[in-house]
Amino acid sequence: MINILFAAVTERWDQYQHPLKKELDLIGLEYKLSEKLPPSEVDYIIYAPNSSIKDFSVFTNLKAVLNLWAGVEDVVNNKTLKVPLARMVDEGLTQGMKEWVLGHVMRYHLGIDLHIFGQDGQWRNWSAPPLASHRNVTILGLGALGAECASALAKVGFKVRGWSLTEKSISNVICHHGFKGLEKSLFGSEIVILLLPSTAATENIINTKTISYLSKNAVIINPGRGTLIDETALLKSLDDGKLAHATLDVFRQEPLPADHLFWQHPKITVTPHIASETRPKTASQVIATNIDRFEKGKPLLYRVNFEAGY
Repeated sequence: MINILFAAVTERWDQYQHPLKKELDLIGLEYKLSEKLPPSEVDYIIYAPNSSIKDFSVFTNLKAVLNLWAGVEDVVNNKTLKVPLARMVDEGLTQGMKEWVLGHVMRYHLGIDLHIFGQDGQWRNWSAPPLASHRNVTILGLGALGAECASALAKVGFKVRGWSLTEKSISNVICHHGFKGLEKSLFGSEIVILLLPSTAATENIINTKTISYLSKNAVIINPGRGTLIDETALLKSLDDGKLAHATLDVFRQEPLPADHLFWQHPKITVTPHIASETRPKTASQVIATNIDRFEKGKPLLYRVNFEAGY
């Protein structure tokens, strides 16, 4: 019998218990899934970082922790966690992010705001956009989500450059890596999408210096992590006209306080961390597969590198 503890807020249990049971049953595992189990009997924890569990040392027979979210910055530095941790990468999360990114890139590429807010009787027929093949787009972060978004944008026809800390290769995407490659990836870029994890190495990666590499009137789209942007540098660049606009879905503090400057700034669009989310059906498939793999002695999918932080 495999004992699986579901550690998240109650509404998540209501959403996940049936899809999880369905997928575990399909695989044929003998298991017990519950929100409450004696700590010494728990084999696996399905974990959301906003759960009440902060001390993993009480789970003396724990085999692995399976994160419900893509981001692991709230758990990866927990010193009581001594077993493997898997982040969430599922089909629904990936597809949702791809659609959100593509939508916001097209908003800027096509200049849609000019016409949505320009219903004033002026015939602006000079405003046709360039073809995608004439638009420079950069994605910082080429993990599962970033790679899918880069490929989708390349298929539309955009000139896509990507950057990651380690070397990557993606068809029809010019890939750079390491901090020596950061300037090359950003130089002259008109649209920048941030899909990096939150680590010490990526904090404030968008700052006065890196913004200076961009094309004038570039735009920033951040569905990654709030810590990726130096907020003071962003606001100054928007006010000075170096940047034309920013769409921000993630923030250092969430929910974003109602009196935060981002809400009032005319060149910032705030979305409330909705770029993508874990879908119970597809996430349950990933979790069940990972438990089955680990029970068979196979490595976990999407295992976190504690040293790297993601």
